[in-house]
Amino acid sequence: MKRVWAGVVAAGVFMVGAGTAVAASWQGLPNMGVQGVRFDQGKYKFNPAGRNHGAFEWAGYLHDSLARDGRNVYMQVRVEGHGPIRYYGKQGQTVPLHKSNWDGAQQYTDDAYIRACVDRGAAQWDLCSREIHYKK
Repeated sequence: MKRVWAGVVAAGVFMVGAGTAVAASWQGLPNMGVQGVRFDQGKYKFNPAGRNHGAFEWAGYLHDSLARDGRNVYMQVRVEGHGPIRYYGKQGQTVPLHKSNWDGAQQYTDDAYIRACVDRGAAQWDLCSREIHYKK
C-alpha cells in the first residue's frame, strides 16, 4: 500500500511540474507595426513565481523601416497597472530585443500589454501599433 501511495504522489508531482513547464513555455507574438516600425519573430512567456521574478519575458526583432526619417523606434511594455516602459531600437537598423518586465511587489506577473512605436518627438503624438493585451 505504501508503494502505491508513493507512486500516486510521484505522479501528482510530475503532473504539477509538467503544468508549470507548459505555463512557462514560449508563445508567439503577432508581427506588429505601423508606418516606420516593425516588430517581427516575437515571442513571450509568463515565468512562474520564483523564476526570473515571475516576469513577463519577451523577445523579437525591432526594425526601423523608414531609416531616413530621422526618428527612432521603440517597444512599449507595461505590466500590472504600472506605467509603460520603452525599449529603444537604433535608427535605420534591426535590433534584437530580449527583455523581462515584472512587478516587484508580486510573486509573478499575469497581466501585460505590448506595442511597437515610432518616436515622433515632443511636438506630435507617437505613432504606435495596436496594443496587445496578454493574461496568464
